[in-house]
Amino acid sequence: METESEPYVRLATLRQLHQVMADMNTARSLADTLQTVADGVVNGLGYELACVNLVRPDGDLVVAAFSGNSAAEALITGRVGSRTSWDRRLSMGECWGELRFIPYTEGWILDEDDVPQWFTDGPPPRFDDEWHPSDRLFAPMYATGTSGGELLGVISVDRPRNGRRPGAWGREALQMYAFQAAIAISNARLRSNMQRALVRLEREQQALRASEESFRQAFEYAPSGMAIAEMGGDQHGRILRTNDALCRLLGRPASAMRRYSFSDLVHPEDIGTLLRTSAEGGRAELRLGRRDGTYVWVSLRNSVVADAADGPRFLLTHVEDIEERKRRELQLAHRASHDSLTGLPNSAELRARLSARLCRRPQDSRPSAVDSLDAAYGDHPAVPDTNGHGFDFGSVVPHQSGLYEGFDGFDHHVHVIAPEGDGSADDGTKGLAVLFCDLDGFKSINDRFGHNAGDAVLIEVARRLTSGVRDGDTVARLGGDEFVVLADGLGRADAEDLAVRLRNAIIPPIRVDGRAVRVGASFGIGWAHCGMTAEEVLQSADQRMYVEKRSRAKQHRRAG
Repeated sequence: METESEPYVRLATLRQLHQVMADMNTARSLADTLQTVADGVVNGLGYELACVNLVRPDGDLVVAAFSGNSAAEALITGRVGSRTSWDRRLSMGECWGELRFIPYTEGWILDEDDVPQWFTDGPPPRFDDEWHPSDRLFAPMYATGTSGGELLGVISVDRPRNGRRPGAWGREALQMYAFQAAIAISNARLRSNMQRALVRLEREQQALRASEESFRQAFEYAPSGMAIAEMGGDQHGRILRTNDALCRLLGRPASAMRRYSFSDLVHPEDIGTLLRTSAEGGRAELRLGRRDGTYVWVSLRNSVVADAADGPRFLLTHVEDIEERKRRELQLAHRASHDSLTGLPNSAELRARLSARLCRRPQDSRPSAVDSLDAAYGDHPAVPDTNGHGFDFGSVVPHQSGLYEGFDGFDHHVHVIAPEGDGSADDGTKGLAVLFCDLDGFKSINDRFGHNAGDAVLIEVARRLTSGVRDGDTVARLGGDEFVVLADGLGRADAEDLAVRLRNAIIPPIRVDGRAVRVGASFGIGWAHCGMTAEEVLQSADQRMYVEKRSRAKQHRRAG
């Protein structure tokens, strides 16, 4: 660089300065840009040494590039100076526009700070503007070009080639160069950020594509059924996509499945269960229809997925075949409620079925609807009895508040009543008959032929009793040789008639192991009505059975 004493600047100098600025703005990366800035000071501005200190995110400045001396470059590149020390340097010395010059006479003040620096040897100056080895010249780089903007970094220069402190032209050139360097560094950072963003976006897209492919494979090749359905709108619940496992489970092709929603496929009795299943995390066990018209038990679990951040939401449904588990559950429930030998309902199941028909209060002892309301609320308009027997008050007892504790509102229970009179005077009332059956002569078969023969007799008696009753009637085995029949809607004469028919069905010989054996039966008829417990009903029928058994001569019991 020529001195400012010349009346003009050579064209070659301007071309050289233009070239280093062009190189600075065409560097491929931020690191290249910083090195180009340092090299441009040496190559275009006439200094032997140049250092670029870059502001880090934490505010301190790091030596990011060095030019002019490889030994000094290796020594200080990468070292960090605190922001406090740099602010102190940029606030002292002489202001040459935006530049800061600290002459060697003040340089001793800087010896104790932590800014990385180099030392050069040389003789003391011989004239006023001669450059001293301890002189310091800094060119701050601001985002807006002036000290009012954000500090991006500082260019440090040393040892002008002409040996003199820069004059007006040299100062202007260095200040202009720092301004252009700030622009180049800002642009390089922007490009670097954009490149990182593009790389990150590409990685995210690759991860998304990999995730989508993983989901597709997990969906398509899942061992259990999977389906995607629309969520919301007019087509809510319509199946959009199914995997092979679900198609095989229901025996329907994928193209046909897209014509349905799960509400079209569910068993009519399970539609309520499906509707009660929430979309997010909902789970239900229900039956879905196969193509052949049969139904299969499945566990259905829902989750909501979004196509994008604000995109449409879909319902992902996982369908697991639980037919075998349900079959085992039904088998266990059947074993718990049925006799293992005869397959008839057992004692617990009989009492449960009987209790389900009876309430705690008989009809004829219940208060009327109007009386009960008056007792509970005082004067009250009459309320019509919509079901023929008023309200079900349960166990209505006075309460401190003046109301009646246990008031349950309307009672929709159909009360069980017993026919009046005896067998000779049937009043036409139909009731729930309980026929208690005890076999006659069974013990002798066990004693003579063994328990296997006895078991065969019990199985055959159970079959004959079941064949002799109507659909809907219950035949149960209490244990041993005792059976009970529940037959609803019978009058007294009907019940006695049924007992005779069943006794006659039991009397014929039963072939066991090639021999014919016979048993008789004694029946006691009891009547269930509300206000009785299941145990009371069975005891009543049991007592009548013993009365009937004692009334017949022993030798006639087996013959009926």
